[in-house]
Amino acid sequence: MNEQRAINFEAAEFRFADDDKKVLEGYASVFNSKTDLGRFDEVIEPGAFSRALSEDQDVRALIDHDSGRIIGRTKNGTLELREDAKGLHSRITLPDTQEGRDLATLIDLGTLDAMSFGFIVKGDRWEKQEGRNTRHISDVDIYDVSVVAFPAYADSSVALRSMPDDEPGDNRRMRFNLMLKKFRPNSWQ
Repeated sequence: MNEQRAINFEAAEFRFADDDKKVLEGYASVFNSKTDLGRFDEVIEPGAFSRALSEDQDVRALIDHDSGRIIGRTKNGTLELREDAKGLHSRITLPDTQEGRDLATLIDLGTLDAMSFGFIVKGDRWEKQEGRNTRHISDVDIYDVSVVAFPAYADSSVALRSMPDDEPGDNRRMRFNLMLKKFRPNSWQ
């Protein structure tokens, strides 16, 4: 199941390299940071990205998880990913395109300040403390890192289906999807 998570750019910096190419650096994921996903909490554990990175998976850098708005790729070296003690560090050399220049301006102004990552869980475990479920993710395949407008995961139905079904009749997924529609107007508007 494909899933996405978003966080604010923690310790991200927007900087210009010596050859005047715009380079964006930040963390697409921070380890051991508990995230409230509504019905459960989630924690990305250290080492969760190590297998995927060692396999040289072809990861894209996108805007808002939109594959039509690609700004980097590991295959051609415009996206570099590494796992360190803090999390999944990303370095994107922005393209000299209108989209790249617009993105650089929006980040420089502070209009955009969040990152997200798309992944498929390969290893996880669940624990319940004080009546609350927590999912600990230990291994993932990564398919994208994205600069996003809204720091919330985009595909709530996938995330909620990943949780053990212990609350039949829960309508939070439906309410969340309705809320997201308010933030995402139709493309023709």
